[in-house]
Amino acid sequence: MTEPLDDETLAFAQRVFDLAREGATAELAGLLDAGLPPNLTNHNGDTLLMLAAYQDHPATVRMLLEHGADTAQVNDRGQTALGAAVFRRSEASVQALLAHGADPGLGAPSAREVAAFFDLPDMLALLGSS
Repeated sequence: MTEPLDDETLAFAQRVFDLAREGATAELAGLLDAGLPPNLTNHNGDTLLMLAAYQDHPATVRMLLEHGADTAQVNDRGQTALGAAVFRRSEASVQALLAHGADPGLGAPSAREVAAFFDLPDMLALLGSS
């Protein structure tokens, strides 16, 4: 059985997720360089990459991808970083994610389904046809 995390560790983890949400690219990169796992997930299954994509921080998205963040991770609600970037209409993040192998058909809803549902033809064009 795993021991519960202490308050200091929990506060550190919260700060790490906040860095992704805030787009604090340099500070987060330093932590990754020091050994922080790039695919760290929170209690909802959100990864650092998902949070950065959802908050529209393309520089942070690119940095996380360069540090090995997995584009195929799906959170507890079936969402992906690519779907989040499409929802935010972040062309730069979408392009970076696609360049690192993100699958537009992955997730429920998938990035393509998000683009279609919200009538985002520019995003559908970036994602290409299925």
